[in-house]
Amino acid sequence: MLCRQCEEACAPAGCTKIGICGKTEELSTAMDTLIGTLIELAASGRTGSEADEIIVDGLFMTLSNTNFDESRIVSLTEAARHLIGAPVDIRVPGILSLDADEDLRSLKELLLLGLKGMAAYYHHARVLGYGDETVTAFIRKALTSLAKSLSADELVALNMECGTVGATVLALLDKANTETYGTPEITKVRTGVGRNPGILITGHDLKDLEQLLEQTQGTGVDVYTHGEMLTASSYPAFKKYKNLVGNYGGAWYAQKEEFARFNGPIVATTNCVLIPKETYADRLYTTGTAGIPGAFNIPCVDGKKDFSRVIEQAKKCAPPEQIDDRELTIGFGHSQVLSLADAIVGAVKSGAISRFVVMAGCDGHFGKRTYYTEFAESLPKDAVILTAGCAKYRLNRLDLGDIGGIPRLIDAGQCNDCYSLVVIALKLAEVFGTDVNGLPLSFNISWYEQKAVLVLLTLLSLGVKDIMLGPRLPKFISPGILDVLVKNFGIKGNSTVREDMVILNIAEQ
Repeated sequence: MLCRQCEEACAPAGCTKIGICGKTEELSTAMDTLIGTLIELAASGRTGSEADEIIVDGLFMTLSNTNFDESRIVSLTEAARHLIGAPVDIRVPGILSLDADEDLRSLKELLLLGLKGMAAYYHHARVLGYGDETVTAFIRKALTSLAKSLSADELVALNMECGTVGATVLALLDKANTETYGTPEITKVRTGVGRNPGILITGHDLKDLEQLLEQTQGTGVDVYTHGEMLTASSYPAFKKYKNLVGNYGGAWYAQKEEFARFNGPIVATTNCVLIPKETYADRLYTTGTAGIPGAFNIPCVDGKKDFSRVIEQAKKCAPPEQIDDRELTIGFGHSQVLSLADAIVGAVKSGAISRFVVMAGCDGHFGKRTYYTEFAESLPKDAVILTAGCAKYRLNRLDLGDIGGIPRLIDAGQCNDCYSLVVIALKLAEVFGTDVNGLPLSFNISWYEQKAVLVLLTLLSLGVKDIMLGPRLPKFISPGILDVLVKNFGIKGNSTVREDMVILNIAEQ
């Protein structure tokens, strides 16, 4: 195997014996076979909802920390093969040896990983009944291109188009979430625990949370969000559920310790799930694209999921063990922030706000990620941080205060809510009569998996330059392509807090 799609892939080339996530060589091979089959399906000319669903969900299931159940990967591969019918007259090479040329291979890997991120976001929009045929058409076109001999210029153009379509997908998901659940509101969420037994829901799927809350009402079982599900509490539609009592734990990478202490069942809805410890393996359930060998997978039947098995187990469990007890402030989507536009613009013009720093993206195990906490703590007191994704967990327990009533930490929500940060930046650029690169705005983004790759491509397609990316640059980017990204877009890697503040024009040399 050779897997290097996440930030923590083993040095120097990637994971070759077993994934840092626990992915086996057999599972890696099954995933490569699935991707190859999806390329064939895309090239076969088969269109329609069934083909699109298989392609989108298949890409999503191969995203990091989403599905470790080889049998489900094989099953979806067989479904795709059945839909293809007659063999397709194309050569689908091994996923990591698409081209002998290192730079061409790197560009194809970048495109494939961007497609995985796009599929994840599109899946969530589709679950809520929202779709866009131009998106699925692009996914099919881009997948088909992976089996072709293309020039570097053609592949660069496809990657930029992936970013452009990525903006469409993020806007579609934002529309799906807000039209279904309302516009996020500034909300305080408790992290402590109650006396009732609980169910912990993790991942990103808001519809799963909605159905779980409906079914747990009046049962004496509380529901807690985990990880990026934290943002759900800011949506008006979820505020009516008294059984949604708070958020438990932090980012996905600490789940093995936190899930063991929760005591009750855990429902994993999408990516950001790990192979469990024995201490809670019998309490872990999966649904949707998520999969863990041995875990009960809750099926979707006519758009509905039955969580009764989870609820019955919860009733027999002890209440959660408390990890901490504080309040987190969330709900700063673009509508809420733009409602503060006059105050923000006034603060910038008066000099009360000197700079905005986007510290969005992913969290992870890597010890050096403490860098992001240190960076936030070292920022001038007149700097405002914009965050989204589980990167927030390195920041949201800091007491950063406010500037004239404007919080210094503005949490827009899940990783898909990076769209809100783009909307905010574009609006500020419009107000100040400049482009995004002309704003007092710096990007210091942490990445982990393929959704972050799509967000990066989206930012690049919008013309955003001088993005700092870390804690390590992707292993799938060849030296030649990295040189292009540095020269054309100003991509930079992390160094030290002090050096990076100088590079980002936040501190003087």
